[in-house]
Amino acid sequence: MIFLETKNVVKQYSGHLALDKVCIQVPEKKIFGLLGPNGAGKTTLIRIINRITVPDSGEVLFNNRPLQETDIYNIGYLPEERGLYKKMKVGEQAIYLAQLKGLSVKEAEKRLKVWFKKFDILNWWNKKLEELSKGMQQKVQFIITVVHDPDLLIFDEPFSGFDPLNTELLKNEILELKEKGKTIIFSTHNMASVEEICDEIALINRSQVVLNGDVKEVRSRYKNHIFRLQITNDVLNVDKSVCEVIEQQQDYNTHVFRVKNLMSTGNSEFLSVLLQNNEIVSFEEEIPSMNDIFIKLVEI
Repeated sequence: MIFLETKNVVKQYSGHLALDKVCIQVPEKKIFGLLGPNGAGKTTLIRIINRITVPDSGEVLFNNRPLQETDIYNIGYLPEERGLYKKMKVGEQAIYLAQLKGLSVKEAEKRLKVWFKKFDILNWWNKKLEELSKGMQQKVQFIITVVHDPDLLIFDEPFSGFDPLNTELLKNEILELKEKGKTIIFSTHNMASVEEICDEIALINRSQVVLNGDVKEVRSRYKNHIFRLQITNDVLNVDKSVCEVIEQQQDYNTHVFRVKNLMSTGNSEFLSVLLQNNEIVSFEEEIPSMNDIFIKLVEI
């Protein structure tokens, strides 16, 4: 089921076309990666979904109906540019911002303190934000994003500035939110994170969607028929019409070859031909990473 959809969304600023008939479909209770280089239009699209700005044309559907002003209470948005007040006490502004999302003071404080304990920052409740490290400030902003328990969460570069330990903490929290039935839009330049946690993606480049689909299917779609072989002999005995040797190196008592399959048949048939004159220890197809695919499409 599609939870959020944009249909032919167009947005222009002073002669610059930020979004050109952008269509995305965000499946319910999944993590959807919104990808693209700087200036591609991702942030503009996110701002439209949050009703911070409106499209020139096209529409946004939220839970199978046109997006309404009141839907912002059911959206949590963590922007890339953090916007908390440096001189204000942490707990005080967290309660204030939770109220803007519809929570009472009592309920906001109750929920916030549960999250603060979970993130081990409760002792910073009465400190000013400027006294916190950047990582702790980001934890506070993350908590404020999710505290009103929205069905749609939008995280724009949520791991920016985090050390590996806290990145893992936040990643696990995002996955836990998915398990609880939340729909998540995850915008990042970190393609390794995309492979780890995203179910589907859309790649925006030069204001248009240039790629979308299931992460595993997308990676499979861009396979280039490269295989990694480990064999006992130092020469790969095979006809040149079968494969092209790209790289060769020794690995202890075996030899590793990277080869391109030149046959029009499937992987099983390719392996069968190789086995005729070679003792193969391992045989593995190289699947391109999301990072490889990102670079290939953005550089075009």
